[in-house]
Amino acid sequence: MRSSASPAPPSRLAPSGKIDAVGLEHDVEVIMNWLRRDAEELLFIPISGAGGIGKTTLARNVYHDPYFIDTYDIRAWVTVSQEYSFSDIFANLLVSMKKFVREDISSLSKEELPLKVHQTLMNRRYFIVIDDMWSTKAWDEIKPYFPNNNNTSRIILTTRLEDVAAYVVHPDKFHEMKHLEDDQSLSLLKKELCKGVCRLPMLETMENIATRIMKSCGGLPLAIVVTAGLLSEVSETEADWEQIAITSNLAINADEDQYTAILDLSYTNLPHHLRPCFLYMGAFPEDYDIRVSKLVKFWIAENLVQSTARKTPEEIAEEWLEDLVRRNLVLVTKRKSNGRIKSCGLHDLLRDLCLMRSLEDNFLLCFMGSFFLPEIFATQLRISISHSNILAHIDGSTIRTIICYSHSSVDSLEKFRLLRILDMLNSKVPAHVFELIDLRFLAFSYSTVNPASVSGLQNLQTLIIYPNNPSIVVPLPVEIWKMPWLRHLISPSLHLLLHPDGATPPSESLQTLSLATNFECNERMVKMIPNVRKLGICYSEEKLDVSYYLENLRWLNRLEKFKMEIRSSLPFSPQLNPVLPKSLRKLTLSGWRRTWEDLSIVGSLPNLHVLKLRNYACDGSSWKPSDEGFEQLEFLLIDESNLEEWLAESNHFPKLKSLVLKGCPSLSEIPEDIGYIPTLELIEVDGQNKSLVESAKSIQREQMENENYSIQIRY
Repeated sequence: MRSSASPAPPSRLAPSGKIDAVGLEHDVEVIMNWLRRDAEELLFIPISGAGGIGKTTLARNVYHDPYFIDTYDIRAWVTVSQEYSFSDIFANLLVSMKKFVREDISSLSKEELPLKVHQTLMNRRYFIVIDDMWSTKAWDEIKPYFPNNNNTSRIILTTRLEDVAAYVVHPDKFHEMKHLEDDQSLSLLKKELCKGVCRLPMLETMENIATRIMKSCGGLPLAIVVTAGLLSEVSETEADWEQIAITSNLAINADEDQYTAILDLSYTNLPHHLRPCFLYMGAFPEDYDIRVSKLVKFWIAENLVQSTARKTPEEIAEEWLEDLVRRNLVLVTKRKSNGRIKSCGLHDLLRDLCLMRSLEDNFLLCFMGSFFLPEIFATQLRISISHSNILAHIDGSTIRTIICYSHSSVDSLEKFRLLRILDMLNSKVPAHVFELIDLRFLAFSYSTVNPASVSGLQNLQTLIIYPNNPSIVVPLPVEIWKMPWLRHLISPSLHLLLHPDGATPPSESLQTLSLATNFECNERMVKMIPNVRKLGICYSEEKLDVSYYLENLRWLNRLEKFKMEIRSSLPFSPQLNPVLPKSLRKLTLSGWRRTWEDLSIVGSLPNLHVLKLRNYACDGSSWKPSDEGFEQLEFLLIDESNLEEWLAESNHFPKLKSLVLKGCPSLSEIPEDIGYIPTLELIEVDGQNKSLVESAKSIQREQMENENYSIQIRY
């Protein structure tokens, strides 16, 4: 067993939901018919086709079909990729089917991971998608761990390589996707151009030009949607569209690879401020699920984004990311409850474009191999690597950014004197890392290195420390308050001290402070963090009798997100009763163990949009919300609760959009009136609670009878 509590394996792009697949209707029908065959034995259904042709989109639409959601005990999705890790494949499979896995996945050894997958799937009916398989070797390694339960279990496998598809099954038993016909291509182009805005009259007048542009895409769906993103950002004039048509034709004639030329055209037409932001996406491994919070911090540390009088650099960076999404260059894999992007990714072909352009411009080198020639790093400014041992063999005189996905330690970083970004969250770093005074972003794994010297990093904007053991509390020196540009201070468990003489000036720049253990919110602390927007605090069992002055939280009038976690099985302590500021927009409570009636205080917050109640945040079998409150609430999560009866009406949550109920085994019914909330879009429940699933479906059916088709059900 692994004793360390290192971060989970890199998450791979996962399906974000069923989408309208123009031109794939026949493919969907074929795959559905194969999957529904009467054969009891485990069946493998490979889907092959060129990159960007829609294999993942096809698999996603089948994966999210209600038939398979209802029929199978387990549904799971895993992406393999060219640079795959055997253990990561099974770790990500376990994450995908986590409701059936009791153990902490991070505590399992590499040898235990595949065995746990096999054990979890045994005697259950399962449906798995294995996306982006590149080799027969990978298939031979993972296939033995999928048991044939003779219960109509199914596995879909997608691959660009016909020989891989033919290897998995008999050569004539896989589905090969074809390029779109011209009429399908034009329909897809029009659909993408009309997303969020009606351009049909304009398209009718310029259909000839649109058709020429469409033909340059060669029937490849990815090329079509990226081209649509380009067209949507230029002025809707015949001259501008004609220029795109001419340029795309010239690009194709000048490049042997038609599709690379078309995709590159969208890059060259990007505004100058977006180009380096897009290229930075290439720093992440293939099929990687990119956390926007980290990506934005990278952009800011690289000085790609600056603040304005009205907006923080983080706000501007998120707007720029949305711009890249509108241009169909970046995929959204998950949005937050407030609609903002939580994670994103790149299609393989667009990532290839990033890497190619980055090398040409000497912007960034992404190297995920282990064997290399040191010369390739000689003039690089930014490197992204999977093995930290590379650092010992290269000249670091020019390198300003190191992003490393290795889980090993690093002995020396002294030669990298110009570093601005060092992201080694999974690795131990030497003590002299605190002498790299140009650092703006630092993330590392904490074990023996004492961060007492961190205050010498006077340019640091982001500090992320992940302890090797979950029981470790990271001690920070009082000098942390003397770091003038520090914006984000993040760790699973931080211990903060104030300077005893009280002479330290406030930390005006600090935006994020999370997770502070046994946090004392006295008047001095409030004055030290006047501009904090995101605050996370936790309290341990042995310290619940101490006064923490949480009534002072109300003076943090810029606080927007607040999380409080009680790591105790003891009853509620009055010392942990926060008085929250009216500015609060998102609240997460875990282990709080107050009564449901006490939520009326929370409900009175005028700007609260998101409420997450985890791990028995509220205790009791019945909840009847007060008539006034939660007027702005859009997202409600209850995760782990002994709630049995919920007496709510539509006026209790008048603006609710999403309701998520997990780990509520005693709750058998959702209040019927919830369905009559006019803004409601989603009800998500634990699939193992069959009565709750049926209650959600009943609400959906009743609303559909009233011609309200806006409510989606997930379980």
